[in-house]
Amino acid sequence: MIEKICTFLTNRIRKEMPDVDDERAEVINYGLQNIIGEFPKIILVFIIAYILGIFKWTLFTFIVLSIYKGASGGIHLKTHLGCILLTTAFYCLIPYISQYFELMGITKYITILLIWVFGMIMIKMYAPADTEAVPILQSKVRKKKRIISYISFTCGLLVALIVNNQMITNIITLSYFIQTLTITKVAYRLTKSKYGYEVYEDTSPESV
Repeated sequence: MIEKICTFLTNRIRKEMPDVDDERAEVINYGLQNIIGEFPKIILVFIIAYILGIFKWTLFTFIVLSIYKGASGGIHLKTHLGCILLTTAFYCLIPYISQYFELMGITKYITILLIWVFGMIMIKMYAPADTEAVPILQSKVRKKKRIISYISFTCGLLVALIVNNQMITNIITLSYFIQTLTITKVAYRLTKSKYGYEVYEDTSPESV
């Protein structure tokens, strides 16, 4: 249903804008699918979160992760069902699991430090992790998103380090770590995805 709606809207756009070629039409269609597809995912996520009694923490996870996730990118599953399941698991399981472990004392400092070092390396190597449907090919845009990734990642973990609330610490630490995993080469290979720039033979993040 979503595909049909987006295809219809894309075709309408092409009629109104004849200069839109097939490549740009694919990007427009993908963007429409992301926008329209977000609504059922968000509704489902919050329904499940409410049932599990973690509604406010799921909302917190959405908010605290939004800037880092938006800047660093990450894998996107190719089907709406897979994307819905992954999103639901991500935003519901993280706060749910965070209720059942504690990061305290020296363990807290070492864990956050290790995640920060790992994250900074992965951001340097892979962020922003784009997709073949919506590649980020302009060097200025890639640089800006990478800088935002560095800053938001570091600031988030600093909050997790100094805040005196176990749930906040756990959610930030776990969500930032998992989000970082989604930008890695391993995650892309496991999901049979490609970074956007890899689709273009003559284009790379360094040469654009």
